Amino acid sequence: MTDENPIIILTAGGSFPWIVINAVADAFPDVVVLREQPESKVTFIRRKARLMGWVSAIGQFMMMVVSRLGKKFTGTRASRLMREHGASDKADPRVAVHQIPSVNAPETLALIDELQPAAILSVSCRILKRETLSAISCPVLNFHPGITPRYRGMWSGYWARAMDDIQHYGTTVHMVDLGVDSGAVIYRKVIEPSPRETIFTDTILQTAAARDIAVAALKDAVAGELKPLPADGVSRQYFHPTLWFWVWRGLTKGVW
Repeated sequence: MTDENPIIILTAGGSFPWIVINAVADAFPDVVVLREQPESKVTFIRRKARLMGWVSAIGQFMMMVVSRLGKKFTGTRASRLMREHGASDKADPRVAVHQIPSVNAPETLALIDELQPAAILSVSCRILKRETLSAISCPVLNFHPGITPRYRGMWSGYWARAMDDIQHYGTTVHMVDLGVDSGAVIYRKVIEPSPRETIFTDTILQTAAARDIAVAALKDAVAGELKPLPADGVSRQYFHPTLWFWVWRGLTKGVW
């Protein structure tokens, strides 16, 4: 593949993925976004209930609702972070966006086959299934706002702060495998959070301050110069905190 082939970005949408998309679009001449339909709230609760029980599932869903409300009140802080890092979460009309039902849908694979990308970057989307990965011939990378494998999964920046482990607050670009943020590491970037950060702004900071490693990894992929390293060390997957854990941690540790 060459830089004449497009870069495909897989995402479920949202503001922080556009920070990455815009950075990639500034570095590559042809970027195509495949945006999947987000998981329904009912499906989310049922899936979490199967994994962790109904109490945790409801607590996590309540936290998701609070996070949506919280972001409305922390927009000024998020905007300041993006200005400080020269980033933007506004959708670039020059970037082609194709709506897909799921990253694992047959239509998605057909579109990937048609576009013949030089590389694929996933940013906040469903886990790619074995059948999907095996059908893709180009490198598939993931942008994860968290230091892997220590902080895999959801809200990794918040969990690093909640665990008083800010030396592992940052972002990783890694190869995609069948696990959750468990692939071989391409680049990591440690970031120092401000005491003003909250669960509502962590991901914005982690993305705005580290979008350069997404560009660097994609350039390596296009040039055939990827040098992934094993994801060794402590490995743990995190999920949404429950509402009551978040409140308790905020009141007792000052970590919101």
